[in-house]
Amino acid sequence: MDNQLKRGILDVSVLAAIKNEDSYGYQIIKDLKPYVELSESTLYTILKRLETSEMLIVRSVEHEGRLRKYYHITDRGLSRIDEFKTDWKEIVSIYNYITREDSGL
Repeated sequence: MDNQLKRGILDVSVLAAIKNEDSYGYQIIKDLKPYVELSESTLYTILKRLETSEMLIVRSVEHEGRLRKYYHITDRGLSRIDEFKTDWKEIVSIYNYITREDSGL
C-alpha cells in the first residue's frame, strides 16, 4: 500500500478510536487490534502528529502512581474523519473503475 495513503488511513483510524471517548495509548492499540496491527512506536508517532496538527489534545492523569496520557479528539479531528469518509467514496469509485474489467463489465 502506498505509504501516504496508509499514513492517512492510520491517522483517521486513531481519531476514530477516540471519537466517542477519551483514551490512552494501550487502550487505543487494543481497540484497533481487530482492524489494524499497530506497534507502540507507530501509535505514539501518530498521536504526536495528530496533536501537532491540533486534531487531538492530551491531558495527563495519575493512574496507579504513574501519569497516563489521555487523548481527546478536537473539532478539527472530527472534521478530518468526515473528510476521510468523503475522500473514501472517491477512492472506492476509482477502485471500481480500475477493477471493472476484473468483474466482467
